[in-house]
Amino acid sequence: MLSTIYSLNPWLVAVGLNTVLLAIAYFAPKKLLTPAGLLHAWALGVIIWGTLGWQGYAVVMFYFLVGSAVTRIGMAEKEAAGIAEKRSGARGPENVWGSALTGTLCALGVFIIPFFEPSVKGGVAVSLLLLGYVASFSTKLSDTCASEVGKVYGKRTFLITTLQPVPKGTEGAVSLEGTLAGVAASAAMALVGWGVGMVDLTGVLFCVIAAFVATNIESVIGATVQSQFEWLTNEVVNFINTLTGALVAIILAQLWSYWQGLMF
Repeated sequence: MLSTIYSLNPWLVAVGLNTVLLAIAYFAPKKLLTPAGLLHAWALGVIIWGTLGWQGYAVVMFYFLVGSAVTRIGMAEKEAAGIAEKRSGARGPENVWGSALTGTLCALGVFIIPFFEPSVKGGVAVSLLLLGYVASFSTKLSDTCASEVGKVYGKRTFLITTLQPVPKGTEGAVSLEGTLAGVAASAAMALVGWGVGMVDLTGVLFCVIAAFVATNIESVIGATVQSQFEWLTNEVVNFINTLTGALVAIILAQLWSYWQGLMF
């Protein structure tokens, strides 16, 4: 009985904490989430705390708070130009899961694997999924900062596939200012993951590289095929973006491990 209560404790904490935060966010004058977005964010928060504890929660909260703040930079200017996020940056359910579905899948994997594979092999898989979790949010924060900073501060924007000048806010457009902001954001996010013990410093480097690769792949998708398929919404592209970032980081870690084995 006591063991059952103990095992449920993180989930009880998750429900209580996220319910309090939901109430605060609901009555706050500045809305970062729509009403439906609040409910989905509540579910996300419960899953992340329940599976990864406060460490995983710290990562997703850092992404959400910084990403929301960056989205509001130059909002009046972006709205006047017609390139602002809809609802003045307030996130709906589609935004929550477009950004966090990859991370959620990694978190669930970390929680489930030890029940089926408690061996060293299972521990390696958990480490890789933790890396994938941090990399997914590093990638999404990189994408958000690159896009929003580029829209406001980018002096010149180019289509990534042709390098031809295009207006700010064009799908697939990149700028030097936005790119640098994206790299800085991915590094900051990865360092949070390192600070809470989810990745090591080598993992931080993998997250930054993976975020850079995935963010540019997303720009290529935006510049080429996104407009050709109705189902390829921004949220679907965001999921592809974060999934790519997580996979690239995991592949880099595997290659690094293999190379170390050859050297030593």
